[in-house]
Amino acid sequence: MTQHQPNDSLAAALADGSLREIEVAWSDPYGRVQGKRIPAARYPEAAAGRGVGFCDGSLAWNALGEVQTAAGLGAPERGYPDAYAVPDPATYRPLPWRPGAGQVLSDVYGHDGAPSPASPRAVLRRVLDHLAGLGYGVRAALELEFYLLRPDGSPLPQGLHAYSLELANELDPLLGRFTDELTAFVPVESVLTEYGPGQVELNLAHQDALTAADDAFRLRYAVRELARREGLLATFMAKPLNGRSGSSAHIHLSLWQSGEPAFAPEAGAASKTARAAVAGLVRHLPGLTLFGAPTVNSYKRFEPGGFAPHRADWGGDDRTVAVRSLVDTPRSSRIELRTPGADANPYLALAAALAAVAAGLE
Repeated sequence: MTQHQPNDSLAAALADGSLREIEVAWSDPYGRVQGKRIPAARYPEAAAGRGVGFCDGSLAWNALGEVQTAAGLGAPERGYPDAYAVPDPATYRPLPWRPGAGQVLSDVYGHDGAPSPASPRAVLRRVLDHLAGLGYGVRAALELEFYLLRPDGSPLPQGLHAYSLELANELDPLLGRFTDELTAFVPVESVLTEYGPGQVELNLAHQDALTAADDAFRLRYAVRELARREGLLATFMAKPLNGRSGSSAHIHLSLWQSGEPAFAPEAGAASKTARAAVAGLVRHLPGLTLFGAPTVNSYKRFEPGGFAPHRADWGGDDRTVAVRSLVDTPRSSRIELRTPGADANPYLALAAALAAVAAGLE
C-alpha cells in the first residue's frame, strides 16, 4: 500500500473544529469525481486501516453508468464486492464553494491490499514508477477547454474571438471566480476566452505529474460546480456544438534527472532525450489516442481545418501538429501533446502519453 504523507493543514483544521465535513474522492473510468461525504469528526477513523469502502462496479461503468462486466469488475457472480478508497492527506484542499468542507483524493485498493488495476490514479502511478526506474521524474501541466451554456443548452456570448477581454467581461462574475476563489483549490495560471461562443480555457501550473493529473481531475469538478451556482452549465464534451470549435485537454510534459531538465536544448535544438520522447509519442499515437478520446463524441473533434490534430505528426512551435516540441530555456523546454479532448480522464490520458514516452526512451 502506498505510504501517504501527513498534511499539517488538514490536521490543524480537524483539531480546531473549523472543518465539519470531508469529501473522500476518487476517479471513475471517465474522470468523473466519485466519493463519499464524511463528517470531519469521523474522518480519522474512516481513513484508517483499509479506508472507505465502496462498490467496485463503479470502476467499470461506462459513460451512462452501466457496469461493463467484461472489465472483470462488478460482475454479478462476484457479488459486487468492495473496493477501498485510502485518502491521500497530501491532496487535502478546502472547498471554495462550501465553507467548512474540504476534499481529499484517494488511492483505491482491493481486498488483497493491492492497488486496484482499474483505478486511473493507480494506472498513472505505475507508469511514473516505470519512468522512475529509467531514471526520470516527470513534470506536467494541462490546459482544459470547456463551454459555458445557458440552462437550455444554448451558448452564452455569440461572439467568436479567442483572447477577447470584452467577451471575458460578459462571462463575469463566473470568470472572476475562476481566477479568485478557484485558485485555492487548483493552481490556475490563466483564464481566457477560446474560439467558440462561450468557450473558455483554463491553464494549470506545472507540477509533478501525479499532482498535475489531480489538478485537472479536480478542475472539471470545480468548474461544473461554480457554473451551477451561477445558474449555468459547464460542459467538457469534446464537441458539444456542431460547426463550432471542439474542446481540448493539451498536455505539457518534461522529464527531469536528479533535479535537472532532461529536455534542456543541445546546441539550440531539442535534446536527444526530447527527440526520443517525441518519437515514442508519434509512434504510439494511434493507440494512446484511445485514452484521449474515450467516447464517440470525442472523434467529432478531429477534423481537417480545425485546431485539433488529425494526423500522427510532430513539429516545433506549430499548433497544427499532434506533438509539439517546444525548445525554450532549459527549464521551460517541453513537449505538448495536442490530441486529448477535454472529456479525457486526465490520469489515463497522461499515463498513456508517458507510456509512449517511455517506449521512445527505451
